[in-house]
Amino acid sequence: MHIHILGICGTFMGGVAALAREAGHKVTGCDAGVYPPMSDQLQALGIELIEGYGTEQLTLQPDMFVIGNVVSRAHLADGSPKFPLMEAILDQGLPYTSGPQWLSEHVLQGRHVLAVAGTHGKTTTTSMLAWILECAQLTPGFLVGGVPLDFGVSARLGQKAPEQERSLFVIEADEYDTAFFDKRSKFVHYRPRTAVLNNLEFDHADIFPDLAAIERQFHHLVRTVPATGRVVFNGLEESLARVLHQGCWSEQRSFGAAVSDFTAQGEHHAFDVLQQGKKVGRVEWALSGEHNQLNALAAIAAAEHVGVAPAVAAEALSRFQNVKRRMELRGTVANIHVYDDFAHHPTAIRTTLDGLRQRVGQSQRILAVFEPRSNTMKLGTMKAQLPWSLKEADLAFCHTAGLDWNAAEALEALGDAAWTADSVDTVVQQVMAQVRPGDHIVCMSNGGFGGIHGKLLAALQAHFGTR
Repeated sequence: MHIHILGICGTFMGGVAALAREAGHKVTGCDAGVYPPMSDQLQALGIELIEGYGTEQLTLQPDMFVIGNVVSRAHLADGSPKFPLMEAILDQGLPYTSGPQWLSEHVLQGRHVLAVAGTHGKTTTTSMLAWILECAQLTPGFLVGGVPLDFGVSARLGQKAPEQERSLFVIEADEYDTAFFDKRSKFVHYRPRTAVLNNLEFDHADIFPDLAAIERQFHHLVRTVPATGRVVFNGLEESLARVLHQGCWSEQRSFGAAVSDFTAQGEHHAFDVLQQGKKVGRVEWALSGEHNQLNALAAIAAAEHVGVAPAVAAEALSRFQNVKRRMELRGTVANIHVYDDFAHHPTAIRTTLDGLRQRVGQSQRILAVFEPRSNTMKLGTMKAQLPWSLKEADLAFCHTAGLDWNAAEALEALGDAAWTADSVDTVVQQVMAQVRPGDHIVCMSNGGFGGIHGKLLAALQAHFGTR
């Protein structure tokens, strides 16, 4: 089969492309401003990438067009369609489907799917779970919304299981909508036998009116888990309790709360894993923060459902290297550490900074450099939570380009500890005016952030490197 993917450079669609190519399909694709890292990964796989959404791509005559959710029926200011290729597909009645639907029908069908859902920690927990199964020699397939350092790729098909068994596939299960023609959450297509509900907060204000609407989508996911399946859920989350109260027809395993099936005892970087109060394993790793401890418990509980003993899972996690852009140290100059992190929701920012604070203590300064880039943050829906999210930062620097709300006003509670600027270069200048040896600079964004990490390191080298 020849598939042509519209919006191929997104992390999810790029993963679909890699899986399709590995499965022997011919894959081509297009995107606006074809960009790395996914463009590099796809070109290395021999996948032809085309710039833009021009109608000339119809001459490729694929068997199926696979449509990413970046594609819409929007028009430009001059009245022309933003995605002319999509309009031509519709006009000519050509076959098309969504990425999740194609994945469900051509990759996930017949497999034991382990799906990891939640507002935060999906990528990290999915990577943890895939790594646990890999260490248990189960060779799972996976699709992750990032690049796990232990694997070096975001997706693979995995090993085919014997006929009497199901092959395993671990997938990051996003609640964002599927496509412009399918407004259900992506994860409804995956039909998991093991579903992880990591946490649930309000997010995606561009498509969900309130938290109840997201809870409804999570319950749609719960409805697809068979009676022989397992739902693993965070016992600390009232929102997930409400989801399960709507009905659950599968085995349940909880984690996190004091009375949960799986709990942790000890520090976040070194803790015993308890199953119903009995020690069953121990994790000692380089990761920090309560959020990663909870991610670990979720992955251990999910892995147990496919026969991996918690002790084996815990030992695997002690060797887990995390995911690119999850508190990834990009460089150190004059004992000033520059990190890259994907945090873009206030709670994610808070937990990221809390984890670093626990690691470095109170004597070292944390400089939080962030851009409210997600659709939810751009709308200003959560601007009031920003001072709370930045509580553990000594100084905060906000990149304000593209915002329709006043970031300086939102950060007013931080007083002289907060700066705003509408260009990355100005943010770098602001940081350089305040930074001193021993500081930790955490750059947080769900995008490339204008290459700020490299710019900061270059500026630090120029200022401190010759001393």
